[in-house]
Amino acid sequence: QVHVVESGGGLVQPGGSLRLSCTASGASGSIVNDAAIGWYRQAPGKERELVALISRLGRQDYADFAQGRITISRDSAKNTVYLDMDDLTFEDTAVYYCQAGGICWGQGIQVTVSS
Repeated sequence: QVHVVESGGGLVQPGGSLRLSCTASGASGSIVNDAAIGWYRQAPGKERELVALISRLGRQDYADFAQGRITISRDSAKNTVYLDMDDLTFEDTAVYYCQAGGICWGQGIQVTVSS
């Protein structure tokens, strides 16, 4: 069983920045470097949607709304995938989820953009 953990959420003002972190581990240790890792979000009353994805080989894919202000990256030494978000708006308020290997989800972490 893979254990996925998100961290770094919280309250931020419009225009601010936030970094989310994701770790994922199984019985043999971290799988972050060996699996595709995706960040998704779900706003109140809306369906869960993809924010960004990094493949096992490092290819990055982004939702249209994320282009230019959201960056997904992997730190192989720290077995961690990051989601760096800039120029946050009220519309970015959501629960953010990390997904590992296309099937394993974290519990999610709240990001609230508010003045």
